[in-house]
Amino acid sequence: MKGKDLLSISDLSTEEIRLLISDAVDMKAKGWLSQLNGKTLALIFEKPSLRTRVSFEVAMRQLGGESLYLSPAEVGLGERESVPDVARALSRYVDVIVARTFSHQTLELLAGSASVPVINALSDMEHPCQALADLLTIHEKKGELEGLTLAFVGDGNNVANSLLLATVLAGMNFRIASPDGYRVDEKILSLAQGYALGSGAEIYLTEEPGLAVSGADVVYTDIWASMGQEAEAEQRRQVFASYQVNGELLSLAKGDAILMHPLPAHRGEEVAEEVLDSHKSVVFDQAENRMHLQKALLAQILGGLEIPLAGYR
Repeated sequence: MKGKDLLSISDLSTEEIRLLISDAVDMKAKGWLSQLNGKTLALIFEKPSLRTRVSFEVAMRQLGGESLYLSPAEVGLGERESVPDVARALSRYVDVIVARTFSHQTLELLAGSASVPVINALSDMEHPCQALADLLTIHEKKGELEGLTLAFVGDGNNVANSLLLATVLAGMNFRIASPDGYRVDEKILSLAQGYALGSGAEIYLTEEPGLAVSGADVVYTDIWASMGQEAEAEQRRQVFASYQVNGELLSLAKGDAILMHPLPAHRGEEVAEEVLDSHKSVVFDQAENRMHLQKALLAQILGGLEIPLAGYR
């Protein structure tokens, strides 16, 4: 993985996903390391963030490196300065660029002009770091990934797109219940269907939450209106009103099923508050695991096998 961009889950192989999870487990147990001493990460954010910013900054520090946060006002991607020029300039200063953008095309422009790796910290198309951390969390809770079933209830958004690709590559079955017109991206679906032929995973799309959740090992949901969709919020509340994950819906899953949400959550909308705070919820484990998975990702991209994980594997 050394020197690779990560714009999409599709940039990874099944073997690379397994390696990242394995390394993340080891790094989580080990704590602070020094593999990336002398390396610098630049965070370019067009959207605000709590978990993404803090998890990347702390991950880099725990690996011995440094990070710089560049706010929208400081950079003005495509406005104050062209995206390619920002990429070329930053490449002279830092070793890796982590970008959180409104448009996936912005990420592609950054990666196309940068001479250092670019990592997608969220775009309108995908959220690969979230999906990888989710796999780590499921692996921790269930002891395996292959053969499990994840049911996603709600909008076929960027998180759903990345989860679809990641779960299928890992050999997990993926079900999604979304209203008509709010399904996962067709290109992502087609790509995932190709992966499923190799992994043996099953993909199931429905408009009925109960059909998706029935017998599932993992129940996953996300907010109905993402950043940039505020004008649609009220309309989406009406469209998704019957897609709330509550106790009744969750009872259709397996008895030991876990509840996942990438946060922030709109309590009482996509998820009932009592469910979000129940013993089945692992949402804060997910949040913590963003840092551990991203440590593994940064170590691989910036050093690969040249960085020894002494005593591991």
